[in-house]
Amino acid sequence: MDASIFHYFVCAVDLISSRLPIFLMRKSQADDKILSYNDVVLRRSDLDILSGPYYLNDRIIEFFFSYLSSCHPSRDILLVPPSIAFWILKCPMVEALSDFIEPLHLPDKTLVIFPINDNDDVERAEGGSHWSLLAYYRDANLFVHHDSCRSMNAAPAKQLYKAVAGYMGLSRPASETSSLECTNSPLQENGYDCGLYVTAIARIICDWHVNHKTTNTNDLWFSSVKEQVTPSAVARMRDEILALIRDMARH
Repeated sequence: MDASIFHYFVCAVDLISSRLPIFLMRKSQADDKILSYNDVVLRRSDLDILSGPYYLNDRIIEFFFSYLSSCHPSRDILLVPPSIAFWILKCPMVEALSDFIEPLHLPDKTLVIFPINDNDDVERAEGGSHWSLLAYYRDANLFVHHDSCRSMNAAPAKQLYKAVAGYMGLSRPASETSSLECTNSPLQENGYDCGLYVTAIARIICDWHVNHKTTNTNDLWFSSVKEQVTPSAVARMRDEILALIRDMARH
């Protein structure tokens, strides 16, 4: 069997297993409110997702993106919530996109990070089976897609790139904006850690932007991601985010 096909098969089996405990949870317990943070409300079911080896949902990723924004309060950084990225991707009317995108003030941002989900059903919340990350860096006029499952989300990432490229406020034509599929992005070893890879890579990109910065497209944040986003580091992200939520809930 081809190695990439086998990798997808293992991911699919792990994903199904990772969601069963959430489906079986009693609704009353799952709905218990744990924390309100900015625009995000986290519930007990979200903590259970983090406690076990389960697939991250929109709320957890939105919470961590909101937390990262608080850690990096620079006005030139934007971490787009999953629901907004999904709507841009699936907006049925192209003419309505401008009214929806303009409040993001994309022309004012140097670094923009979008979470990508492969959900095809606009009527199904919390759908999809895979997360990846699309980052735009203005100084290099470049969109970069990081996918922990061998470019599985390459199609939706390219679709989102095409949807927003014309709204970045560039002095040159949007057609001159480049996109890159980062083929050496760290790969997940199971079917449920893709969301954690997104959170880990997003944090490293933000840290890189604050501390380094360069316009050399061969030497952006790629080496930092490759060195720091290891399977063990990603696994620790579960405990880290869970501890962060519990600490905030106590205060």
